[in-house]
Amino acid sequence: MATALAPARVRRRARLGLPLLLLALFAPVACGDDRDPPPASADRGDDTDVLGAPGGAPPACPFTAAQVSDVVGQPMRDDGNCLFGDGKGVASLTVTTASATAGQTTYDYEHERAGKRYDKVVDLDRGERCYLAVKDLAGEAVLIDDKGTYTVTVSNFGTDVARHEQILRRALDAIPA
Repeated sequence: MATALAPARVRRRARLGLPLLLLALFAPVACGDDRDPPPASADRGDDTDVLGAPGGAPPACPFTAAQVSDVVGQPMRDDGNCLFGDGKGVASLTVTTASATAGQTTYDYEHERAGKRYDKVVDLDRGERCYLAVKDLAGEAVLIDDKGTYTVTVSNFGTDVARHEQILRRALDAIPA
């Protein structure tokens, strides 16, 4: 008789064991944390953005497709995320934005790197810090001002260094001060 009862007892324990095991595993998760959440950046009184990055949120894209078309002197379309192209997959102008603090942190490194990648690097008297760098097929400019950091890159507007420099200077001038 003991042999006939053993399988039933084992089955009953297995049925009760699974819910108890699940309760033990997930009870700490379900209970949550009763501590107060960390304050939002506005509550801290500093210039840290909501994601915890220093310097606040990056500025929005400073251009529309029409403005970029004026800057480069040919029709350009908005391909999203501050990327403007000629519609043929050749020429492009892109603006990447970041907080002013992030730009200050990486400026010297980017300036040095530009000196190795481009034929000409020019420091400009604009904003807090600014340079432009060009070569035959491409160029970049970095502007840090009180609103944030703007990195403008251009490529394939011909093979003329002077043309890429002209486009970058016009783009920097078109960024609202």
